[in-house]
Amino acid sequence: MKNTALSHIHEALGAKMVPFAGYNMPVQYEGVNIEHETVREGVGVFDVSHMGEFFLKGENALALIQKVTTNDASKLVVGKAQYSCMPNNEGGIVDDLLIYKVGEEEYMLVVNASNIEKDWNWISQHNDLGVEMENKSDEYSLLAVQGPKAAEALQSLTEVDLINMKYYTFDSGKFAGIDNVILSATGYTGSGGFEIYFKNEDAEEIWNAVFEAGKDFGIKPIGLAARDTLRLEMGFCLYGNDIDDTTSPIEAGLGWITKFTKDFVNAEAIKAQKENGVSRKLVAFELKDKGIPRQGYDIVDVEGNKIGHVTSGTMSPSMKKAIGLGYVPTELAKTGSEILIQVRKKALKAEVVKLPFYKK
Repeated sequence: MKNTALSHIHEALGAKMVPFAGYNMPVQYEGVNIEHETVREGVGVFDVSHMGEFFLKGENALALIQKVTTNDASKLVVGKAQYSCMPNNEGGIVDDLLIYKVGEEEYMLVVNASNIEKDWNWISQHNDLGVEMENKSDEYSLLAVQGPKAAEALQSLTEVDLINMKYYTFDSGKFAGIDNVILSATGYTGSGGFEIYFKNEDAEEIWNAVFEAGKDFGIKPIGLAARDTLRLEMGFCLYGNDIDDTTSPIEAGLGWITKFTKDFVNAEAIKAQKENGVSRKLVAFELKDKGIPRQGYDIVDVEGNKIGHVTSGTMSPSMKKAIGLGYVPTELAKTGSEILIQVRKKALKAEVVKLPFYKK
């Protein structure tokens, strides 16, 4: 199992450590609910250095990205980032990712930790365009500093204007005295903040500087468990739960990042799905009966027949309601539809709702 450059700090802080995507990661420090609230109300720091970073360079870098991803990366200018996904040949998703345009012919792709090798092989297999590719996943650390007080807490560490940085834009510059740090107004929590990319050798220095700068703002370290409850309240997909090699972008509600103004892997089949409809869809639901839905639980009809499954579920710390995502037949995907979640021996009533669950 791999450690991040900061694993020893998490252990020293008393974090509960768990194996995650091949890494030794902090799942919680004080407790999920407290950490969740810290991010919603103030500012918290996640070590997400397990994520992968690929750099693509050259005159055909954009053409390769356009071929393997569904969103239209030609819309990017230097300093902008984009959410996208890579479709496979069977109608499913290889991974979801962020694409950063870092130079006129240079891009950084940020991929899920569990898919680094798979994604690298997939993109390489399609690289018949002479694009220079570098996998720098093992060289980079990544902190997600999230919450409404994030910009204020970090601004003293850099001359980059964080306060006015727009969502899904980024800049690179000096941060905490370290050169060439990428500061990105992105995140996975729905409460604003930044993702900060830097070399492993600077990890401890940057971690300490962030906590020193943020101490007047109540900054705290946050584990992966709260990252999961925060993203679920927003309805953000988690690869391996809500999307995978068998779920299409159309079924998963990712039509908004699927642009047919260009050609990409399996575009025709996915376009046919968009035009003809799909038999199942990913929906958000709230439980009406008492209980907590968990990943893998069956979704059933009134006769008890399985009609789908829960992909993510929790008790929402912000709203004190049981919430979840799951695939159901399309005819039950409309807001207000009633579905039943099989929790042990009981079929509990749930209602399909609009995302996000959490409204600021």
